[in-house]
Amino acid sequence: MLYRRALSFLAFIVLLSVTSAATAQEKLRLAWAGFSPTNSPIWVIDDRKLLQKMGVQPEIIAINASPTVLQALLANEIEAASISVTTLTSSRLAGADTVMIFGVVPTFVDHIVSLSSVTAVEQLKGKTAGVNRLGSTSDIGLRLALKKLGIDPDKDVKIIPTGGTAERFAALSKGITQFTIIPEPFLTQAEKHGFRNLYNISDLKIPFWWNGILSRESIVKAKRPLMLKLVRAMVEAIHIIKTEKEYAKGLFKKNLGVNDPEGLERAYKDYNNAFPEIPYPYPDGVKTMLDDLAPKNPKAAAADPKTYVDMSLVAELDKSGFIKQLYKK
Repeated sequence: MLYRRALSFLAFIVLLSVTSAATAQEKLRLAWAGFSPTNSPIWVIDDRKLLQKMGVQPEIIAINASPTVLQALLANEIEAASISVTTLTSSRLAGADTVMIFGVVPTFVDHIVSLSSVTAVEQLKGKTAGVNRLGSTSDIGLRLALKKLGIDPDKDVKIIPTGGTAERFAALSKGITQFTIIPEPFLTQAEKHGFRNLYNISDLKIPFWWNGILSRESIVKAKRPLMLKLVRAMVEAIHIIKTEKEYAKGLFKKNLGVNDPEGLERAYKDYNNAFPEIPYPYPDGVKTMLDDLAPKNPKAAAADPKTYVDMSLVAELDKSGFIKQLYKK
């Protein structure tokens, strides 16, 4: 009887220890917005359980719009968000302590798509373009690209909001617009519908954080070890994308609902080239956004882009040798 009681007590202690360990496990809430390969590192983290391997229980949330993601971050409902520099600058200029801790896509990976009758960039003058929303990343990307190509986006063309990729296609088909801006793998679909791949904006190499990991200075300070684990998981996820092509394309297919092999191949090429091995969130990708806002916003004109980023987490991981070992350099 005494032996049985001892066994029962031991089993209870073991169960209590397991329960306590599970309860004590770190938790991380991470949100992402936009069904695009820009968020594929997040998909890898979820699919490969990279954070769980480091003792972190993640809650990964897909949210339709960046403003909603920002609201969740500012309300401390999440610790980090995968969104663009447009959200970073707008929130910080309004007084928030948002900060970019990880750079994912450092330039635009979009293409200008037009009606087949438009055969050269200069022919865009006098025509109407469709973007997701005015002030969105697609709107800013198109405006910056047009300026680089010698077209004044405010005087030479008309830019209107038409919605997501499907709505932009519809606007082109109905003649409401004559050109738009979209990334792969949707570009291949556009070409098959008779539209023209007029210009690859990535060729302009405009410094702009099309996507990055945002947090808050207060969160980074209070939960630095946890945020460092997130940075490590992101680095590992990008490495997986770069070295496991078929797996990455499979994730694109699964999450985007795109079955076209050519489109998936081209999307992989675009994003594989864009994702950095050592993802420092350099301030030049913020400066482009601030410079664009400066003529209408004095706060943007006076802002220091270096204060919008925290490169210390990536620097710590870089100095540890983890990234070099990952890529065996």
